[in-house]
Amino acid sequence: MDTESTYSGYSHYSGRSRGSHRHGERSRDRHKSRSKDSRSEKSVTINTLPAEPLLGDSSLRGEKVQDDNWGETTTAITGTSEHSLSQEDIVRITKDLEDSVGLDCRHYVTRSIAVILGLLVFFTPLAFLVLPHILWPEKLQSCGTACEGLFISVAFKLLILLLAVWALFFRPARAGLPRAFVFRILLAVLVLLFVISYWLFYSVRILDSQDENYQGIVQYAVSLVDALLFIHYLAVVLLELRQLQPCYSVCVTRATDGETRHYNLGQLSIQRAALAVIEHYYCDFPIHNPALLSASKSRAAKHLAGLKVYNVDGPGNNASAGIAQSQSRAMIAAAARRRDTSHNELYYEEAEHERRVRKRRARLVVAVEEAFTHIKRMQEEEPKKAPGDVMDPREAAQAIFPSMARALQKYLRTTKQQHCHSMESIQQHLAFCITNNLTPKAFLESYLTPGPTLQYGKDHWLGRRWTLISEASVTSGLKDGSIFLLKCVDFSLVVTTRKIPYVQMSEEYIDPKSHKFVLRLQSETSV
Repeated sequence: MDTESTYSGYSHYSGRSRGSHRHGERSRDRHKSRSKDSRSEKSVTINTLPAEPLLGDSSLRGEKVQDDNWGETTTAITGTSEHSLSQEDIVRITKDLEDSVGLDCRHYVTRSIAVILGLLVFFTPLAFLVLPHILWPEKLQSCGTACEGLFISVAFKLLILLLAVWALFFRPARAGLPRAFVFRILLAVLVLLFVISYWLFYSVRILDSQDENYQGIVQYAVSLVDALLFIHYLAVVLLELRQLQPCYSVCVTRATDGETRHYNLGQLSIQRAALAVIEHYYCDFPIHNPALLSASKSRAAKHLAGLKVYNVDGPGNNASAGIAQSQSRAMIAAAARRRDTSHNELYYEEAEHERRVRKRRARLVVAVEEAFTHIKRMQEEEPKKAPGDVMDPREAAQAIFPSMARALQKYLRTTKQQHCHSMESIQQHLAFCITNNLTPKAFLESYLTPGPTLQYGKDHWLGRRWTLISEASVTSGLKDGSIFLLKCVDFSLVVTTRKIPYVQMSEEYIDPKSHKFVLRLQSETSV
């Protein structure tokens, strides 16, 4: 079978440990027994492509194994990368695909309507000027100097309007919002009604009567262009300037670890405020690390696992009806007794963890400093070498990486950051530091201190979908006390809105003469 050939391809990596070999044997036997009745199961098996192994992450392994120099504790887990999807998962994936297709269609439809409306606005003044020359050219009066000067005015105003519309409305979309922007719709409707009213007046008063005063027609087109420029100024005020003055203070709290930030926002709708919060989140909040949250859960599970209640009378006894209450009372009493000593366990666990972190950090700092010292020594020897022996930054990073790999791996495992950094990303960062002549402290800053989400790879933030949950309409504006939720796959952000209070200041005048004083010195001194 294909799966057996896959296992045989992995077999040469499993000689390091006897446990991993037994795990491969058991998984092979289970897969053989499962493949016989695979047709009767209502599930789909997907063979994922071998991904790049992460830094000591045993859950994501592929055919490509880490280099031997990348830590001595790196092991290869035998087995195929297979995931079974149930019927509900298939329905959910199909629904997500349909939603994404619907968002794309709505985006293209909105962009098409905007382009059509823009072309209508741009070509309407030109049509006002061209149609009289096409329909009744012999009746038109000659255009004088003032009329020809208006042509130049129309041309430059249309050029300014075209550039202004392109700069304001045809920018790349930052996100896909669940509802349309109300002010954009109002401005589009206003422009459409405005152009239609001009066309109606033009058709009734100029086309039907075949007006001979061409200068009046040109002035009519100029007035249309002027009005369109004023509407664009109104759009700038509503879409850009209105939200600049801070009116609300929002408190953003991550539900999993309680990380909190505060931001000032202006007059925005709930959906646009949510977009601003997400943009601030990617830049300000440290990356979400679910591994740091598992310590408290494991500690609680360990305490509950240590409590056992035995029924010495057996399940068939008539007194078993009242055993449930006695068991619950015994559990509560035992939990109360253990609660008295749980804080000591927590204290010593945290102290031991901090000691291990400081120890790993010290070893890592020393290893990195020695590696960078070796790099400086190599740079000093480069002028003496032949041109073919000089290494580029990438080769230099690969040369010194094994000397720090073990210390870095152990530190990242101790601080539970191994899933955030892959071996390839670390080598790229090391090559970047060598290229720009950064210090060892600058290289270690990315690993010693958790940074914002955008600092890490795209797989941590690219393509992430957010769900906005709000009791009020998402197109309504922010209000004092508004609360909405931004939900993601791993966590959620709770946003609370408070209005910035009105500040009243008073002035108190201080007379400059009140600061003057007289120092009187006595010539006589006491003996």
